[in-house]
Amino acid sequence: MPRARPHSALLLALPFVFAACGGSSMPDPKDAVRAYAEAAARGDADAIYGMLSEKGQRSLSRDEVRRLVGQERKELADQAKALASPGVVVKARARVRYPDGEDATLELEGGTFRISAADALPAGARTPAQALEQLRRVLARRSYAGLLRVLSPSTRSAIENDLRSLVEGLEHPEGLEVEVAGDRATVQIPGGHEVKLRREAGVWHVEDFD
Repeated sequence: MPRARPHSALLLALPFVFAACGGSSMPDPKDAVRAYAEAAARGDADAIYGMLSEKGQRSLSRDEVRRLVGQERKELADQAKALASPGVVVKARARVRYPDGEDATLELEGGTFRISAADALPAGARTPAQALEQLRRVLARRSYAGLLRVLSPSTRSAIENDLRSLVEGLEHPEGLEVEVAGDRATVQIPGGHEVKLRREAGVWHVEDFD
């Protein structure tokens, strides 16, 4: 597709409402693409505004869309031609957000939505923002397995190796030398690890380890 200038790129990037609503059959996303291409070719600002989602209409007023379309008629015409070319591939994606903040991403394949990412399944972030969102979710759930999934392979491998080494070093804790200083203690673990402990209300807790 030809490179779009900022204003027309903004129009194209905003979410559009599928042409059909209601009924038991799912609307074809190609219909929305085709309708947009036709509206862009005509320079029909009202039609383009009508296809914007509620979020899109909150971002741009009808008058703003008319002004942008008036400024970018040639660019929109080029986009319309590109969208109508045989090589265009239309992909539909749905995002389901649950009341607790978790969500799942689905992609349309062969007329059926299939899960591409869910909180309990490995997910591939397509943008840095998605990766950060995944990190927030797993931290909110205190999910160690989820945290490992969002880390890069090298970081995940390093953490797993460190934890494996720590587990092996703690195999016989009764044989380790513990340096106690009041309510604090330090233990050197085979493999180069160190564990710091602290006693509170007569109970020892692990305060830190590396």
